[in-house]
Amino acid sequence: MTWTKEQRYLPYDHWDALKLLTLQAQADRSSFQLQYHIRPQSGLLNDPNGFSYFAGQYHLFYQAFPFGPVHGLKSWMHVVSKDLVHWQNLGLAIKPGDPIDSHGAYSGSAQEIDGKLFLMYTGNVRDQNWQRIPYQNGAWMDKTGEITKVSQPLFRNPSHISEHFRDPQLLKQNGKYYALLGAQEAQSQTGEIMVYQSTDLVNWEEIGPLNLGPLGYMIECPNLVYVDDRPVLIFCPQGLNKEQASYDNIYPNMYLVLDEVDLAHATVKGAGALQQLDFGFDIYASQAFNRGEDCYLISWAGLPEIAYPTDQENWSGCLSQVKELHLKNGRLVQQPVAAMCKLRQAETKLANEQILQTATDNQYELLLTIPANQTGTLELAKDNSGSLKVKFDTINGLVKLERTQGEFAKEYGLTRSVKTQAKQELKLDIFIDHSLAEIFVNDGEAVLTSRFFNHGTAIAMTSPCKYTASYWPIVK
Repeated sequence: MTWTKEQRYLPYDHWDALKLLTLQAQADRSSFQLQYHIRPQSGLLNDPNGFSYFAGQYHLFYQAFPFGPVHGLKSWMHVVSKDLVHWQNLGLAIKPGDPIDSHGAYSGSAQEIDGKLFLMYTGNVRDQNWQRIPYQNGAWMDKTGEITKVSQPLFRNPSHISEHFRDPQLLKQNGKYYALLGAQEAQSQTGEIMVYQSTDLVNWEEIGPLNLGPLGYMIECPNLVYVDDRPVLIFCPQGLNKEQASYDNIYPNMYLVLDEVDLAHATVKGAGALQQLDFGFDIYASQAFNRGEDCYLISWAGLPEIAYPTDQENWSGCLSQVKELHLKNGRLVQQPVAAMCKLRQAETKLANEQILQTATDNQYELLLTIPANQTGTLELAKDNSGSLKVKFDTINGLVKLERTQGEFAKEYGLTRSVKTQAKQELKLDIFIDHSLAEIFVNDGEAVLTSRFFNHGTAIAMTSPCKYTASYWPIVK
């Protein structure tokens, strides 16, 4: 189907209810549909939003266009959880169409304030000449889940910032509210993170851009969190010069570990090297938040401007599992939250077999320990037509993921890799959910997250190899 602009931005109440039910049924029937991750009921899912803890449970929203696998009139959908693993779908939360978000409710964040949850998001508005006006908007959610939009925008882009001004992260520090926003400087067309300040959530003052220097032509989804008491800035720079950081995806998701952050003066100190958040094919728009001393992160397992095979089935996108963040030797460590273990079914212990499983339902966790001085290839979702390959080399210290099946995103390469310590034991904790692979390397020192669309179900080594492993089917 070729989508016109009019179809993409058709108001929600102009869509036929039967059409939506048909799309939901089609998404449910897909052999690639995820079972223990957050996924769209129909249509498109992309950025996670409003990740927070409020009224005794975790809240998460995500951008959605329920009527097809395209970026159209975006809304926020709402899910809640007690344990960050079992999520209950509460449906539509922020419906677009008001004068302040007429062409979409774009990404944002949430903070508990005075017994309510304040949602801050970008309202996408187009004028009669199709010029974008990016309003930064607010909404209040009470403990019953009822959401009331603030009727007037909080602020919009200043004259020196282009129409690309979005994704506010709301923070409270030293009795004041701050908002970090992804932005593009209008004259130079370089990416920035802008800082705004308020004492009452009504009147906002521009502080300026963080002193990070030029980072591509646009920055999306900025997040400032504290990991083991260190400030960490997570963001998505579009058009980043590959001399500043190496990456293969169309756009990377990066982070900086900092020594200090002074939001009142829009300054950071002690920024370390720019580092990749994930080494796989498909991670973007990650959102993290602090609950006390704990820090959790979730990501869109997808990328902008990439067509995925399930587009043909009228649905697209999913979210990663939630990961707990820590720091080790100046790098983020990402680990599954404890409740993921609750999904494990009966364990099968394995050692050195070339065929690990002749058939699976592609819904499992596989934990491998591979001794030093081994090389080999593990095939996932294997059949006669191919597999998703995990190549490992514990002599030189390398893990390489090879995705050869499916006609998508090939222009960005067929392999992704991460270095490990040479001549050392390697641990791989692999989660498979039908069309999503999450590979945690050495207890989360690196992660490779990737979509794949193989129809095979076997797990095998291409040649004999020494290892020990545990295999658990996963049922939500």
